[in-house]
Amino acid sequence: MYARSAVSGAVLCICASTAFAGAIEYSFSVNTSSISGTAGSLDFNFNPGPLVSQAASLQILSFASDGTLAGSPEAIGDVSGGPLPAALTFDNGTGFNDYFEGFTFGSTMTFIVSLYGPALTSPDGVSTSGSTYAFSMFSDAAGTIPTLTTDLTDGFAATVNVNLDGTTTVTNFSTQTTIGPVTATPEPNTYLLAGTIIALMGARRWFPRRARCSVPAQNGAIQRA
Repeated sequence: MYARSAVSGAVLCICASTAFAGAIEYSFSVNTSSISGTAGSLDFNFNPGPLVSQAASLQILSFASDGTLAGSPEAIGDVSGGPLPAALTFDNGTGFNDYFEGFTFGSTMTFIVSLYGPALTSPDGVSTSGSTYAFSMFSDAAGTIPTLTTDLTDGFAATVNVNLDGTTTVTNFSTQTTIGPVTATPEPNTYLLAGTIIALMGARRWFPRRARCSVPAQNGAIQRA
């Protein structure tokens, strides 16, 4: 009975860990071959809405390209880490959180956007604005001429909105950009819990069987069950 209870508890722990610990992640892959060799720039930002936004954070991970990063990056607001290709971390604690860097385009560029925090895992139901991640590419080093986008108003290549219910909405303005969800990977603690389940199940089956196999008979002989 104890082993069965322990196994059930471990299963519930794994379900909770998988449901609440993981971030929402998207892979970005950009075909920049049409502007290869252009000395331009990249911009990433993650900002709260105009009213009250619940806390959320974002990371730019696994940045890779055959292009060349150029100059010193400019970071404004709650931006840490980097410079690219190292991970960048943003949160929405201030009104404008932006990372801008010069970039000579190659033929490809890939990275992962990872969103996490209370606004995604436990929406409070009282916030009145979400938050928005925006990615932009420019064909000039000053960041004034958007490229590879149909968004002529803001110049965004793509955005990801964090909605009030914890869901996310992706909007892609660039036919050269492919965006897809990243399959969640269990955290190390999840693997540890899985190992605990296997061990408990094995113990539950082995110990009762061994107890049945060696039962002393009244005459002193070993009686096989």
